[in-house]
Amino acid sequence: MQIVDPHTVDVDGKLYSARHILISVGGRPFIPDIPGSEYVIDSDAALDLPSKPKKIAIVGGGYIALEFAGIFNGLKSDVHVFIRQKKVLRGFDEEIRDFVAEQMSLRGIELHTEESPQAIIKSADGSLSLKTNKGTVEGFPHVMFATGRRPNTKNLGLESVGVKMTNNGAIEAVDEYSCTSVPSIWAVGDVTDRINLTPVALMEGGALAKTLFQNEPTKPDYRAVPSAVFSQPPIGQVGLTEEQATKEYGDIDVFTANFRPLKATLSGLPDRVFMKLIVCAKTNNVLGLNMCGEDSPEIVQGFAVAIKAGLTKEDFDSTVGIHPTAAEEFVTMRTPTRKIREHPPAEGKTDHDVKAAAGV
Repeated sequence: MQIVDPHTVDVDGKLYSARHILISVGGRPFIPDIPGSEYVIDSDAALDLPSKPKKIAIVGGGYIALEFAGIFNGLKSDVHVFIRQKKVLRGFDEEIRDFVAEQMSLRGIELHTEESPQAIIKSADGSLSLKTNKGTVEGFPHVMFATGRRPNTKNLGLESVGVKMTNNGAIEAVDEYSCTSVPSIWAVGDVTDRINLTPVALMEGGALAKTLFQNEPTKPDYRAVPSAVFSQPPIGQVGLTEEQATKEYGDIDVFTANFRPLKATLSGLPDRVFMKLIVCAKTNNVLGLNMCGEDSPEIVQGFAVAIKAGLTKEDFDSTVGIHPTAAEEFVTMRTPTRKIREHPPAEGKTDHDVKAAAGV
């Protein structure tokens, strides 16, 4: 399929015209071009393996890498994760990054930090070796790359009709209503450089339908979008990280809890839970909520409503908890772990701005 002009597409030689064209083709796994990359599998191929590997190398430190590391670890594979950075999950809360890495290591997943892949070498017996800047690790039946995704925009003819693109193939200059640089061409989902999550794409599509077909110009609402990493243990988060809140608002109170849940205590499991609230010291609005531990995504989905509604720490404190649950910790934390007053709020920041960050 190719776009031949701002109102026409060519599908197998047949031309179709419309008032509007929507680009929502999603993305695909990206594998860097290094020697031996033809031996690598991606996240799609990993789901089609005929049997579980005894040993596997996973290159990448994002959510896909961590999720597959948990899957193969659960299948009792010897899992090695190679990360170019010092930590996993760039962009997530720092304490969450540290906690999930520690818990993964305790489960037997070996994390190789600050190692960049340089080549994949295939031996005569068919096994693979991964060469990095720190050396070579041998004996992998499979090497999986989870090094990000790229938009499926290649060969669509977007540039030829004037749609502005980024270097990685994403559609740029999408306005508040999802319109591209060409007024009749729209884009939602992973083809844009916005928040690449399935529920966000659904929200964008719904807003666009109202704009185009119901005469209701509607902007997608990106305030307090929750997200999850289905690692082992899983992560849920909504709102600002501590680092973001400190940078934007200066004075914040941080509440944390790190504990062994009751059912883990009774069963003898080593599982722990880490929970965190970030509160604006000026307004007492809860700006961010993070959790790593069993059922975190399920729990955070519910609390996302509270964060978007702009509820305060007093609202949390006045809520009766359900006992015994891990989730009740979010409404029983009373004493801040630390109060950050190092950075004054940005000049001109108003109460309205602060509340907007919490989703009011």
